[in-house]
Amino acid sequence: MRKIIYTVVCLFVLTLGTNAKADELAELKEQIKMLQQRIEKIETQQNQQDAQMEKKIAKAVEEKQVDSLPDSMKWVERIQWGGDFRYRHESISDDTAATKRNRNRIRARLKMQAKVNDEWDAIFRIATGSSDSPTSTNHTLGDSSDDSFSSKELWLDWAYADYHPKWKPGLNILLGKMGNPFYTVGGNQVIFDGDLSPEGGAAKYKWKMSDSTTAQLAGGAFWMRERSTDADTSLFGIQGLVKHKLSDDSHILAGLSYYDFGNINGQALSGISANGNTTSGGMYTSDYDIIEGFAEYGFKLGDIPASVFGTYVNNIAANTSGDTAWLIGTKYNKAKDPGSWEVSYNYRDVEKDAVLGGICDSDFIGGGTDGKGHVIGFKYQLDENVQFGLNYFMNEQNVSSTKEDFRLLQADIIFKF
Repeated sequence: MRKIIYTVVCLFVLTLGTNAKADELAELKEQIKMLQQRIEKIETQQNQQDAQMEKKIAKAVEEKQVDSLPDSMKWVERIQWGGDFRYRHESISDDTAATKRNRNRIRARLKMQAKVNDEWDAIFRIATGSSDSPTSTNHTLGDSSDDSFSSKELWLDWAYADYHPKWKPGLNILLGKMGNPFYTVGGNQVIFDGDLSPEGGAAKYKWKMSDSTTAQLAGGAFWMRERSTDADTSLFGIQGLVKHKLSDDSHILAGLSYYDFGNINGQALSGISANGNTTSGGMYTSDYDIIEGFAEYGFKLGDIPASVFGTYVNNIAANTSGDTAWLIGTKYNKAKDPGSWEVSYNYRDVEKDAVLGGICDSDFIGGGTDGKGHVIGFKYQLDENVQFGLNYFMNEQNVSSTKEDFRLLQADIIFKF
């Protein structure tokens, strides 16, 4: 600012030309000098005020003192950011494919959670993805269907509101496109892939039954396919579980789930492959009304946490005999602090029409149903928020017919923030 004003004044002086008197020029120079001093003083005061404001904002954010922020900056405290980036190498040996495949993939996700008021939050997440697939947010580097070094798409992965009323602690009502609201024992993906983001409404309520026992109920209504001339395909689910603390080092957990996929028999689902389910002319030949029972036992071996868990699934509406799925698994230790590690193992058997193939685990047997086999996992915490992981799938696919082997090795490095 000072330089601009000084330059303008100097140009004005030059325009006076040689006709200006010497005493007039001297007086004008003195006025310019005084003006410059005033400008310097104003700038010094402004810089001091800006520095004080920056310190005040930084301290308020650090100490979460919203009241000390100016009104125009109070929104800062209402926003929380988070996300992750994963780089993955995959080696795939599939007897149904001509050659062994090696590929590198990336996944990036960015989440924003805004506090609307004391009872409402709004949550948004964007994620990568090579398509609008409901079960994958991966991008394959050098994908043959894209141009070389092509730009990668971003998708709206979550967009929902979370109502948690003060009058009922433990209750959450969710509206929009959200993460899976139902508990999955051991993080298994027998019914729902871990990347699945259902769309509709859900409610969860958790409460204490006693000092050592807690219970949880969850319910949801989701829309899979809206139709203008026919009934919609939908998913209605309800789940209840109880967790009992046996001691400081151990607990047991058990629960039941029921999932009703409405108006799916005789229909096709756009964008969702049958992936092993029985179809005729591209249409599903069964309904999917799924009952699930699950349990978990958590304990410690010395100072190391461990757990064993299992789930059993039956599609009571299947029109075929392939209506059952089950999984048993275990985890040992926890990768959390730098230098820590964990190992996991599970074995599962998923028959053709036990679950909906288009939304279950997209890695096991390459995605879908009609398969069985082992999954071994290992994680190592390299540093704070940096983790290395390995997963090895030894599976058999199409077990009701041709029985081909499927092998998948995944090596991950994950950065969280």
